[in-house]
Amino acid sequence: MEILLANPRGFCAGVERAITIVEHALAKFGAPVYVRHEVVHNRFVCDMLRAKGAVFVEEMEKIPPGSTVIFSAHGVPRSVRREAEARGFRVFDATCPLVTKVHVEIERMRAQGREVVIIGHRGHPEVEGAMGQSETGLHLVEKPADVFNLKVARPEALSYVTQTTLSMDDAADVVAALRERFPGIQGPKKADICYATQNRQDAVKALAKKSGLVLIVGSQNSSNSRRLQEVAARAGAQSHLIDHAGEIDPAWLREQTAIGISAGASAPEKLVEETVQHLNTLIPARITEQNGVREEINFPLPKGL
Repeated sequence: MEILLANPRGFCAGVERAITIVEHALAKFGAPVYVRHEVVHNRFVCDMLRAKGAVFVEEMEKIPPGSTVIFSAHGVPRSVRREAEARGFRVFDATCPLVTKVHVEIERMRAQGREVVIIGHRGHPEVEGAMGQSETGLHLVEKPADVFNLKVARPEALSYVTQTTLSMDDAADVVAALRERFPGIQGPKKADICYATQNRQDAVKALAKKSGLVLIVGSQNSSNSRRLQEVAARAGAQSHLIDHAGEIDPAWLREQTAIGISAGASAPEKLVEETVQHLNTLIPARITEQNGVREEINFPLPKGL
């Protein structure tokens, strides 16, 4: 048996920054530190931060006055920022800078009088944050079929942005449908799907060509992890998304000669290592690191931390 490890995999710069913000806030101000929504979508990471004193909440009214509050990596609507300011919280923003880029694009497009189509998954916190950047003029589409039901006031003044963690292929299909119906639609100057999402999807596509089975380490509520599992499946591999090694079904390994492993951008390397160790107890294997893009991006922490 051969185990092929995708590169790059696991934490991206935005996730590392968000986790570090919570840890530094806890060290500087003490527990509890309140985080609006899970700071990143990984159960292991959130349980680790809870053990250190982080409290994850969905509603701001559950946070006591005078608290330290952190916005998750997914971003928040403007209304949440206004509420936090009105209630006098000490706020640190862990929004991924690439998500902030999308918010800035929406603000610029709306200032130009353009309606904006947001391509993304309904109910995902990143999409809710993006939709909350303007009270009017925003439309959400998830798939090409949604485009044909879209009603806009001025088709000649229409733009689009995308959720940063989409499948590149899925996003391209929706953009093609938008351009077919609205030939004058304008996109962002630079694609919104983040570098880490693109790099990991490219690596998994390559991995799936060499592996009959691909395991993606990540939580079910992680959009980028789910997209990796879908990418592997579309490339022809048997593919499963697992939170940890204990979820591996030994039946998946039957008649396999090569197993590919990658991890979503919010999954720590520790979980990958445990997955490899567990597989090695089931079937002794040779482990091979795959070549891939080297990521050297770092995002600074907020002032005050």
